[in-house]
Amino acid sequence: MSALPPVGPVVVTRAEGSDGPLSRELRGLGLTVLSWPAVSIANTDTGALDEALACVHDFAWIVFASRHAVAAVLERLPAAPAGVRIAAVGQATAQVLRQCGWPVDLLPEEASAASLIAAFAAQWSREDAGVKVLYPASSRALPTIAAGLAQLGARVRQVEAYRTEAATLDIEECRAWIARGGIGAVTFASPSAVSELAQALGEADFQRLLAGARPVAIGRTTAAELKAHGHPAVVAESATLQGLALTTFRLLQTRA
Repeated sequence: MSALPPVGPVVVTRAEGSDGPLSRELRGLGLTVLSWPAVSIANTDTGALDEALACVHDFAWIVFASRHAVAAVLERLPAAPAGVRIAAVGQATAQVLRQCGWPVDLLPEEASAASLIAAFAAQWSREDAGVKVLYPASSRALPTIAAGLAQLGARVRQVEAYRTEAATLDIEECRAWIARGGIGAVTFASPSAVSELAQALGEADFQRLLAGARPVAIGRTTAAELKAHGHPAVVAESATLQGLALTTFRLLQTRA
């Protein structure tokens, strides 16, 4: 790998510590990282999840849209239930499942709800009408997956597996960096990270940040949220943390 030209630091807005997986990927590429976690993952009342998993064999499918949902389910159900097929959104989610010995029966090419629904539709048959699907999700999960599967004829049970909340940021430090300038890129791994960072900083500082630093999104849904805030984003070459890091690295090389 050629020497990296001098570039500004990269902001990580993902809910991870300063030595989290995305931060390690970026540092491994020689980039300086600023940890600005805009969201945090919290436990929730899992009564509905526990109830659903108690009769897990009533479901034909379990749909996972994040590694946090995987963790919540596997904490209660370590082994994959026989006869229940598994769908995953994104390579990162699928990788966690496979590492824990779970099969992945359906994995769309793109890490988006729309791609998942299209993948289901491509293999859907008349006999699938009325099948039950369990969807353990974030407290802020959009209705896209549940609504899309319901339109195909599935009976979807969406249960809250974890809570996504605003994180506590050192706003003064963030604003000092924005005022100083020189930030190279800001990475976003979820739509909620976009909306929460914008709210935490305030619209003026959020716009000032992204006027000087390129936003990089892990997928199209996250990119759509950035576009809604007035900023077109570069989309990661693959919807994984490694893909997000590599895309950020190459973007900064071309700008240096």
